[in-house]
Amino acid sequence: MIGESVPMLDSVARVMGTVDYMINLRLPKMLFGKIVRSQAPHAKSLKVDVTNAMRIPGVVAILTGEDLGANAFYGVAIKDQGVVAVDRVRYVGEPIAAIAAESLDAAEQAAVLIDIEYHELPAVFDAQDAIQAGAPNLHEKFPNNIFKHAKLRHGDMDAAFAEADEIFEDTFTSPVAQQASLEPHVSAAQWDGEHLTIWTASQAPFMVRKSLSEIFGIAPEAVRVIVPSLGGGYGGKGHIRIEPLVAAMARKTNGRPVKFVLSRAEEFVTVTKHAASITLKTGVKRDGTFTARQATLYWNGGAYADASPMLVPAGMVRAVGPYRIPAVHVDSYGVYTNLPPAGAYRGAMSSQTTWAYESQMDIIARKMGWDPFEFRMKNLFVSGEHFATGEELHDVHFVECLEVSAKGLGVPSPLTPLPKGEGQGMRVGRGYGVMMKSTVATSKSQARLKLKDDGTVTLYTSTVEMGQGGHTTMAQITAETLGVPLRAIKIIGPDTAITPFDSTTSASRSTSMMGNAVIAACGTMKKKLFELGSPLLETPVDGLRTENGFVVADEISISFGDILKRNDLNTVEESGEYSTSFGIDPETGQGVATPHWHQGAGAAEVEVDTETGRITILKYSAAAFAGRVVNPRMAQLQNDGNVIFGLGPTLMEEIVYDGGQPINPNLADYSIPSIRDIPAELISICIESGEGEMHGIGEMTLPPVAPAIANAIEDAVGVRIKDLPITAEKILRALREKSQR
Repeated sequence: MIGESVPMLDSVARVMGTVDYMINLRLPKMLFGKIVRSQAPHAKSLKVDVTNAMRIPGVVAILTGEDLGANAFYGVAIKDQGVVAVDRVRYVGEPIAAIAAESLDAAEQAAVLIDIEYHELPAVFDAQDAIQAGAPNLHEKFPNNIFKHAKLRHGDMDAAFAEADEIFEDTFTSPVAQQASLEPHVSAAQWDGEHLTIWTASQAPFMVRKSLSEIFGIAPEAVRVIVPSLGGGYGGKGHIRIEPLVAAMARKTNGRPVKFVLSRAEEFVTVTKHAASITLKTGVKRDGTFTARQATLYWNGGAYADASPMLVPAGMVRAVGPYRIPAVHVDSYGVYTNLPPAGAYRGAMSSQTTWAYESQMDIIARKMGWDPFEFRMKNLFVSGEHFATGEELHDVHFVECLEVSAKGLGVPSPLTPLPKGEGQGMRVGRGYGVMMKSTVATSKSQARLKLKDDGTVTLYTSTVEMGQGGHTTMAQITAETLGVPLRAIKIIGPDTAITPFDSTTSASRSTSMMGNAVIAACGTMKKKLFELGSPLLETPVDGLRTENGFVVADEISISFGDILKRNDLNTVEESGEYSTSFGIDPETGQGVATPHWHQGAGAAEVEVDTETGRITILKYSAAAFAGRVVNPRMAQLQNDGNVIFGLGPTLMEEIVYDGGQPINPNLADYSIPSIRDIPAELISICIESGEGEMHGIGEMTLPPVAPAIANAIEDAVGVRIKDLPITAEKILRALREKSQR
């Protein structure tokens, strides 16, 4: 069963449009919610008058800062964000009030009538501007607006730079972008006394439960979080979003449920990708080996820290790249600004860091006279070597990923001469990119299996199904490990009242973490079945095996269901757990950063029109290391989807602001890739190893996309773009500057 391309369990429902998404939820006596948001990027002395709004027929309750206590602040690591603003707003779009009404029309009418008075304050929108003396201070505890400084120190930098024959220093930037899930953020909540039930589109139900229990001062077990299938997440639903506001609003409605569905424009002020500025100073010898790398990273965290205190250190270790570098110093800063909070974005922090170091790899190679492909091959890590954190690398296949992706372009060798462009002014180029990404260092997944006397098996898992096929993957692992037909397996998804704990469905961790928890649960279930079946089969436990729903001895067998019946049991339940506990020293960055390094590569062949600057991706070949592939077809779709998703931030995606106000908060003005942007030839390959470990592939082919395309553009027309997105205008400007030089 593992290794087979079985269809997703809910494939028919997806085609028929009958998946039970959160947006379709209807509850008895349900009210409709509307959020009133700040139009100022920074202001204080809020006065909120709801008198006229409460007169609108159908309005049941209005929530403002006056309704909230001192504990109504939340955050993954720093509790700096209010459920709604109390006496200060820090970005355009921050919630100031919320309305619950019998209809959405009534809620929207009331929203217009809420009178808000505030005194505007100076605002700052760029991370490096925010840390300068005299910049507006957003939070008193952080007078320089730096809420996180992650450091990695390895080797003697002065001596290492002194050994270099050439030193390169370049800065690369990535703008704010939006996750743009097809399904927006949506939540509904209802109180029953001191017990809260919340239905929400979230990638992290137990994180939601923990935060809500802290905000409302109730036991975690008094909070029930139910998560149906998501219509996409991409990291934007990975932490705490609108759930505190929805729960607080529901508390005012005397037991009536209330549901909030964000508009597309509201999505743009709820969570974004971190804008980043990354400066790399790298020392290289003439023989093509590195001596040192100093990296300085500024991450625009927006007005509230959100998940950034965890993501900024992740960006720190990922900034080094998959290359042998004897001395490495990294400083990674998370900075407050007056923009919406930033969170995880598919390939979180890896996309920005890979963009930087893989772009500089080509800059160095060309200046030093190396072919970019050969330069990478010379320096890539192999198993048994040590990373800058001091940890030994195992089961790494960066070389194979690069080789396979390069061969996917369909040329005999990466050194084969390029074809000429078709038409006057057309130029063709090739480029490469390699990535390495850490996952969550300390996390836990639990799974529970229930076997019934009819032979059916129910898997209880808090892995969130969001289109990635997570539930199908877990069913396949269960079928293979327990020895039961796939058709006999039923999946019960996230409901914190009945499904066991899982840290999160993010960071490409689920197949590895939850998969191993499922394997552990299957192991204990098999042991139980062998103990119960051994007397019936008159065979020692060590002489038994499972196959197709039966416990099998040499010549006889008995079904799982019959084993339970003959032991007077209706059901048997067993659980499994898998956890990791690693970490690095906060002062030196030394330690173990991740259970396993995720690996991927990409190769692009592009055509550039020198008269218009237009870029056409002719071919793209991607490779990811997967360890052991559970479902080849779904793995290919993940890899393909990564590449297509990656075209957005590479070529077009950027939220444009005017004084903190987003001016393109819709999918008409904010472009995302369409079918017309997909390369004519798109190849993706999963590399497997003989070690049998299952690794995540949910993001591996995304980070190389931007640098591979940028490198191919330079190969084609000789200009280097260092600021995403790469647009035709930037290409033309660079070509003009080149011709003037």
